[in-house]
Amino acid sequence: MLKVQNISFSYKESPTIESISFTLEKGNNLAVIGESGCGKSTLLKLIYGLYDLNEGQIFWNQTEVLGPKYHLIPGMDFMKYLAQDFDLMPFITVAENVGKYLSNIYPEKKSERIAELLAIVEMTELANVKAKFLSGGQMQRVAIARVLALEPEVLLLDEPFSHIDNFRKNSLRRKLFAYLKEKKITCIVATHDSTDVLSFADEVLILESGKMIESGIPKTIYETPKNKYIASLFGDVNEIMIDGKKVFAYPHQLEIAEKSDLQVEVMASYFRGSHYLIEAKYNKEILFFESKEAIAIDSKIDLILSL
Repeated sequence: MLKVQNISFSYKESPTIESISFTLEKGNNLAVIGESGCGKSTLLKLIYGLYDLNEGQIFWNQTEVLGPKYHLIPGMDFMKYLAQDFDLMPFITVAENVGKYLSNIYPEKKSERIAELLAIVEMTELANVKAKFLSGGQMQRVAIARVLALEPEVLLLDEPFSHIDNFRKNSLRRKLFAYLKEKKITCIVATHDSTDVLSFADEVLILESGKMIESGIPKTIYETPKNKYIASLFGDVNEIMIDGKKVFAYPHQLEIAEKSDLQVEVMASYFRGSHYLIEAKYNKEILFFESKEAIAIDSKIDLILSL
């Protein structure tokens, strides 16, 4: 189990991470989400041991995670951390980068392991290409394979799919998270992408200005957000007063009706493939809902809330 106990950290005077505590069971996947600059990356670096804590402690099982004051080379052996800069060696091949930390004692096993990892990140065909010739997305996939090479007990991923094309990202996510579950590798992902949270995370931790403001099961938090900030991390959200009560509703939760007390004026229609996202005005506020068809600008539409 990973135990984070009341940790705080600051780069300067104001705290970057403030009084955060949580536990994570072996083999579970935790997503850390929040707006840019909220402390996601810093939290991962603290868990890995790249910085010294101002307060608190971090344990993996019975081993305390300690920072540079205690280790000549920062970082913990049983963890791997994938930063956003990838840190590949440009003048060696993809396969050589992936196998950089693997033992050369059994070359056949090493080759098999490299091939297995390249298949997971869909880079098999580029195994013999030097890293300097890769695109940003390809480099990111190689970096993912490399941190998996020695099969860490804990894997820390900072925006691991940010440079990868959408058509390949979905396949890669399914393969990667299935592999981590199979191997019972504990994973923490700092992400802006709600798909990483809703489809693959066992738990979610939400940060705002360095503080943990919510944690729990992704589905529960998505369906019952405590405030607009939390709801907005999962996509467009509407804040509506109904019967004197503030309600947060996602666009798909508003349906067109023949008559209702919620009448809006259409401002724009955005094609989204399976539907249109409609931007409308309601009591001088902007509101979004979904429709199967585009709706003419200035149309008056009645909506009902379907939670």
